[in-house]
Formats: sequence, structure tokens, C-alpha cells
Amino acid sequence: MGRFASAILGALVVCVSIAIFTSSAFAKDRDAKPAGAREALGFGNLLVNDAIGDGYDRWRSGSYTTSRIWGRGWNGDLPETFGDVIEFRFGGEVMSGESLTRPAPSDRPWAGTFFWGLHTHFKRGKTEFVFGGDLMAVGPMTHLDDLQTALHDLIGIAGPSDAVRADQIQNQWIPRVVGEVGRDLQLGATGTLRPFVEVRAGDETMARAGFDVTFGKFGQGELLVRDWVTGHRYRAIRNHQRGLSFVAGADIAKVFDSVYLPGSRGYELTDARGRIRAGLHVRGKAYHVFYGVSWLSKEFKAQTEEQVVGAIKLDFNF
Repeated sequence: MGRFASAILGALVVCVSIAIFTSSAFAKDRDAKPAGAREALGFGNLLVNDAIGDGYDRWRSGSYTTSRIWGRGWNGDLPETFGDVIEFRFGGEVMSGESLTRPAPSDRPWAGTFFWGLHTHFKRGKTEFVFGGDLMAVGPMTHLDDLQTALHDLIGIAGPSDAVRADQIQNQWIPRVVGEVGRDLQLGATGTLRPFVEVRAGDETMARAGFDVTFGKFGQGELLVRDWVTGHRYRAIRNHQRGLSFVAGADIAKVFDSVYLPGSRGYELTDARGRIRAGLHVRGKAYHVFYGVSWLSKEFKAQTEEQVVGAIKLDFNF
């Protein structure tokens, strides 16, 4: 089995396992809530990997994020009260050079990171807000280098070499704050255009502006959460409407600093960081399948080219 096919098979196995486990576990949490208390409203997740995009394993190599939502009920629209809807967000990411065994001296260092965060979603008039904070764990203490090595051994391809692992970004704890403001504008009967701006400060400090376009029922009466790597949004509160939806978007950011590309080690950030994305959601009675791709521009001046990463999400209701 080739590397690309192995990566796709592995991603599918991970997504199906997580979808089955979180569906049953989250249903139990919701049933356990006493009447009138803050209750579990939904959950979502997204798996991103370079191998299911352009077929390589480099730079923004792979990530996974999941969200759980709590609140005092959901009527299909965001509340106007700050803190009324709370999202617990957890995720991790692996970043690497173009080669895991013999990277160029100027290529980015290997880095692994986990984060845990709390965010709130609300609106004022027709404008939507998301504010929150995360705690980032970066470095060998995450053991993501061990995980990548084990996964690569499992599918029979080379993992990060000892030299790459020794040169990785070292242990540190970093607080991060994130804020996003956006607004939905109707495009005909089934289309939505959503311009947004975002600011982030912590592991990477940046200001970003962009837009999302949706044709179909995706997002109607639902709570959507933005993935930090690709910009794709995934469902965290769902309405289970059947149908086909096409999504696309683009954004550009000015990045002021990055712990993953430290200036102290000679890295020069590009003047702007851009993303272009597109994807397809397919929803049936008991399933939701999403596959999307994102073009990511160069993040540092010595990066040899842009990359395309894939994103996948599988939901099954039993």
C-alpha cells in the first residue's frame, strides 16, 4: 500500500473511531444533566493532514481539534449574552520540515503542540463574536514526536530522525487569546457570504481578515467553529438537515511573531500568510461526511513552496 493510500486509510480509521466514541459519550453527558442547568448542546471535530491534501508530509503536517459546547438551551441562533454558550476546545498539531530525515538547514524545525481552551460565542444584532483563551503546551513534553514515529512505523514510512527530534522547538507553556468577529450576508436563496476578522496572540501573534462562502444548508441553525490551520469551519451544534453543501473561503494574515519560527534561530516570516479553501459536506439521515482542501501560502521566506492540506470529518448517529 502506498504512502498516500495508507495515510487516507489511517485518517478514516481515526475519524470513524473518534466519531463513534464521542457520539455515544456525549449523548450520555447530555442525558445526565439536571433540568434547568447548563447542558451539553453539541460537539464537533476536524482532522487535517498534508498527506490527504497534496500527498506529502511536511510543514503543516497534521492536526486534530475537537469542541464540546455547553449552554442553557439552543434555539438555532446565538444568544446575545457573553458567556451563555461556552465551548471547550482541545487540539494538537505537528509541524515539520520538508524532510523528516534530512531537512535543509534553513527549513523549519519540528514542533509539536497541544492546547486546551474555553471560548464563548454570542452576537450583537446580526454581528457574531467569538472570544476565548487557550493554554498551549509546546515541545517534547507533548510526546507528539513519539506518536508520529509510532504512526509512521505502523504504515511503513520513515518518521522524524533522532537529529530532527533533538532540534525541535523545546518545552514551553504559552497562553493564547483568540477573537473573531463576523457577519452572515445572504446570497440568493441558498447562499451565504460571511466576512470576518480575527486576532490571535500567543504562540503566533497575527491579525487576519477574510471571508467564507456557503451554498446549501450547512451552518443553518448550527454553531460553527473555525479550524486554526485551514480556516474551514466545522459543526459543533447540529441540526441534521439532509443535503449537499459547498463551502469555500479565503483569508490573509499579517503574522508578527511565531514561537515555531523563532527569529533567534534566523527564521524570517513572510510578509503575509494566505489561505484559500474549498470543501463539500454530504449529510444523510444518520451521517455527515466532509472533505475539504486548503492552499496555504509560504510561512517563512526559506520555505521552498506553498502546500495543500486536506481536512476530513465523519459523523455517524446511532
